[in-house]
Amino acid sequence: MAATSTRERRSEVEALEAEITELMQDVERYRTACEDTLQQLDWCIGYFTGCNKTGVAKALSANRSAIRRNILHRGEQALPVRNKESR
Repeated sequence: MAATSTRERRSEVEALEAEITELMQDVERYRTACEDTLQQLDWCIGYFTGCNKTGVAKALSANRSAIRRNILHRGEQALPVRNKESR
């Protein structure tokens, strides 16, 4: 009977490890999607800055900063609007 319970435990452990691996793959996929989205947002900020729509660019930059801070738990990063040309 001890051998059966050992096999059952091993099977449960393997199932849990497979689930953890799958979840980690999901996390990586979502992280990549978020980074891609932030790059697109950076492009939009640059576009609006180039079109002299600095108000829109600053609002998007603030949103970008909040996403990095609150969702990704990363520190502040220089905002794309803050460059010598926009001053």
